Amino acid sequence: MKILKTVSFRTLGCRLNQFETDALVTSFHNAGYQVVDPNQKADVTVINTCTVTNQSDQKSRHTINNAASKNPDGLVVVTGCMADNYKEKLEGQEQITYVVDNDRKSQIVELVDGHFSGEVQHPDNLSGNKFGFETVQKSLHTRTSVKIQDGCDNFCTFCIIPSVRGRAVSRPDQDILENVRRVVDNGFKEVVITGVNIGRYDYEGVSFEHVIERVLELPGDFRVRISSLEPDGFSDDFYQLFSHPKLAPHLHLCLQSGSEEILLKMRRMYSARQFMDTVERFRNAIPDFNFTTDVIVGFPGESDADFQQTVDFVKKADFSHVHTFRFSRRTGTRADRMNEQVSGKVMAERSEVIRRISEENRLRYMHSMQQKEQRVLIEKVNEQGIARGYGEHYLPVEFAVTDPSTNRFEKVLLQETLPGEEPVMKGAIVGEPALKGF
Repeated sequence: MKILKTVSFRTLGCRLNQFETDALVTSFHNAGYQVVDPNQKADVTVINTCTVTNQSDQKSRHTINNAASKNPDGLVVVTGCMADNYKEKLEGQEQITYVVDNDRKSQIVELVDGHFSGEVQHPDNLSGNKFGFETVQKSLHTRTSVKIQDGCDNFCTFCIIPSVRGRAVSRPDQDILENVRRVVDNGFKEVVITGVNIGRYDYEGVSFEHVIERVLELPGDFRVRISSLEPDGFSDDFYQLFSHPKLAPHLHLCLQSGSEEILLKMRRMYSARQFMDTVERFRNAIPDFNFTTDVIVGFPGESDADFQQTVDFVKKADFSHVHTFRFSRRTGTRADRMNEQVSGKVMAERSEVIRRISEENRLRYMHSMQQKEQRVLIEKVNEQGIARGYGEHYLPVEFAVTDPSTNRFEKVLLQETLPGEEPVMKGAIVGEPALKGF
């Protein structure tokens, strides 16, 4: 009996990275490798890194060192944005076998296969194809993503993504539709549309909204969720698409600051007023629409008044979650060279303020959803028969089941909020009595 070579994966950062790792899992599986838990020793360890902030760099370095120490005799392949940002430094580390940039990430299986067959080549000799990933079959997650776009042309003053992901490029719309068809045929019930700046999708006149419309028209029992989106990437009528039952009524819409002056310094392509107009337009049409967001605190020159404007905005927009970043100086960006850098102490204090507001907003939003129904995609069922998954509004839900199978939808009545570090909604399957003891 042939003993399969083993491979493990570690992923940091954005949903796009998560998708690309899942696609690599499929590629290695199809090539005859056994995918093992990251804590196990493996013949190959693939680390998909992030470099968006200094903290991301630290986490990536720690993950690389940890993986290399656990697999001293195996191949260690480092890819992702850190591989682009610090390529030469990473190539100089003995514990790393290969450093593969984002453009060639989809070809890592070819590189590893060649290594084991004695045909060692430099990663730069691999063909580059940002959309060359296989359709996800074997995944580390219940839902799957479909990549429609890569790169960014916005050049915000704080961001290094254009330098590590490159200029914006869009995937052919027919390839996207075929990809969605295949993952639905493979049994996935939720498809997340992802990319670096998906609102700027444009392929031969087909816009972001048009490609979403076409995806929603595809047959099958599945739903579509849109990943992180910039506020300037759609028309005033975009909200109308969410009347379609397949499109989840949730958006992670990136604010960054509620101060008009700071948004200008960041070189964001919208104003705070335009952002709020979008929120109000959606909520007027869909009152319980769920918005989540990103906020950067401590951007150079952010005064107490600027920060207060962000506080007021976050409260008014009623985001159910705010992913708060402390400003991180990235070499090569204009913000790194700006005067009036904010102290770490002030950033920590401001971050804590936003965190508390975010928690209050989340509990209030969850309370407003009580006695409403959600179509929950079951991700796991524990030994006590308690299922957990997410409804279309992207709220975590727990409820009792008699059928332990996963990756299926159940209509659930939300009954109450269970408090904790990560609050969850308790529910019951519609038409069934709640089981005792839960």
